[in-house]
Amino acid sequence: MHWRAYAAELFGTFLLIFLGLSVVIWDFSPLSPMTTILASALLRRLLTGFLFGGTGALVALSPLGKISGAHLDPVLSWGFWLAGSLSAIDAALYTVAQFLGALAAGLLLPPVWGAFGRAALFGATVPDPTTGPWLAVTGEIIATAGLVGGIVWFVGHPRLRPYTPALIPPLVAILVAFEAPWSGTSMNPARTLGPAIPSHTLDVFWVYLLGPAIGAMLATLLATQPPRTHVAKISHHNHDPMDRFHGSAVGSVPAKLRRCARRRMQTFRRSH
Repeated sequence: MHWRAYAAELFGTFLLIFLGLSVVIWDFSPLSPMTTILASALLRRLLTGFLFGGTGALVALSPLGKISGAHLDPVLSWGFWLAGSLSAIDAALYTVAQFLGALAAGLLLPPVWGAFGRAALFGATVPDPTTGPWLAVTGEIIATAGLVGGIVWFVGHPRLRPYTPALIPPLVAILVAFEAPWSGTSMNPARTLGPAIPSHTLDVFWVYLLGPAIGAMLATLLATQPPRTHVAKISHHNHDPMDRFHGSAVGSVPAKLRRCARRRMQTFRRSH
């Protein structure tokens, strides 16, 4: 039980959700001057995604990220578990901490942003009403696979690993710019849960649980590369005094599935 790490993850997620959603509110509230300063919704989505991702990268580079690894997203924590670099108990308690941090951030949004934030649903993610929830689920699968796959791939390659924080802002910017019209581009159940309560949008939370979970699982299965070690940290990769964040992918779920598939293929060839 690593309580300092869980506390750091809670506070880091709080910062990501509160500051990130404040950017969303400022850029997209109908009452904001940004709607006239930067009239192009595509450019505002690019800017918002970059700043949101940049907030997460700064948390990762901070002392909080050194302690917890700054996952800030339940599906990323479970992706690291699938890759063999995080224990199941840590992934589960990280998830609890992330949801609590997001809820605290969501409760702070109404008193800070008031009617200005309410006009933007406090940055809530909701499916496009013209296309329905299942296209939103599809969009979340694709976007989350891109984000989690990129992170898992980078932390699994020693030469790319130091650049993981730099990957996130431009990657999130691109994903938000092009996928947001479908679902709002959450890629993070905690990010959706935070504003869902003050905006009364909990009825669509399942979209942002199902889509990111599937996307993260698929990405991790593809991006995990045995026998590499996939570090379960966005930054401070060499800081691991309790040997919690470094795990060989040889014993990971993707590696086991691949070995099983190879055995079945060999059995099939021998029988034919």
